[in-house]
Amino acid sequence: MEFNRVIGTRRSIRFFKSWRPVERAKIQVMLEAANRASHSMNADYFRAIVVNRDDLDRETRDALRNPTTTADLDLAPTYIFWYIDLNYVEGAQDRLKELVQQHALPSSHGWSKAYVDDYLWPQVLEPISRDPNSVVFMGAVETGIAICNAINAAVDQGLGTCMHAFTANEKLKPLLGVPDTWLPVWLQLLGYPAEEPEAGGQRPRRPLSTMFFEGDCGHPWEEDPEVTERLKREGMIQEPGPFPYRAQEVLMLSRMYGLPE
Repeated sequence: MEFNRVIGTRRSIRFFKSWRPVERAKIQVMLEAANRASHSMNADYFRAIVVNRDDLDRETRDALRNPTTTADLDLAPTYIFWYIDLNYVEGAQDRLKELVQQHALPSSHGWSKAYVDDYLWPQVLEPISRDPNSVVFMGAVETGIAICNAINAAVDQGLGTCMHAFTANEKLKPLLGVPDTWLPVWLQLLGYPAEEPEAGGQRPRRPLSTMFFEGDCGHPWEEDPEVTERLKREGMIQEPGPFPYRAQEVLMLSRMYGLPE
């Protein structure tokens, strides 16, 4: 699928083919996409645990539920638990020097191994490692970027996915062997969509001028109509919901799975 169409086709899928497992090869593509995301400081911020739904007992799955994560947990055949590793600063000093060695951080921009050791580590990285708020903030940003790559890789392979909050309950943590230094971020549910991949149409978004500006906050970004039309042709901007058949689709799927109508 072309890149712009991948972006435009992404939806939060909530009806999955519960009986169809996701191939490990497709999951590996997603994990590799996450691994190739931006890593500021060349640090390893995130961790993820892939679990088959049916490998978790009912009690454990029920403990993951919240008001918005109900039927989804029963329908999605694969769970990916995403975490921030709060110890991500460890080793970042040496990994930054690897980038200097590779000339990815060029001397023309002031980079050197001495700069990393004598300034960046004692003045920036080490203080960050002592500030819990900074550790969580940077970890959340970088983990979110990685997850975004994984989401788009799922869409590109014809999979459906949806992100949910989850609590590292007392049973799940030891079951998965999660260290105390891992902070739970998102639970990614994954599977083949049982609903149409369009899932009722593209989600509504506000005009660019409401959120983006040029030069200063007093000048909203003005869209170029020709660019907008091109993005429609290329699939980044798609038809908004709801589609005329969407209510009937949800009704039929709910009946098929024995869910409330």
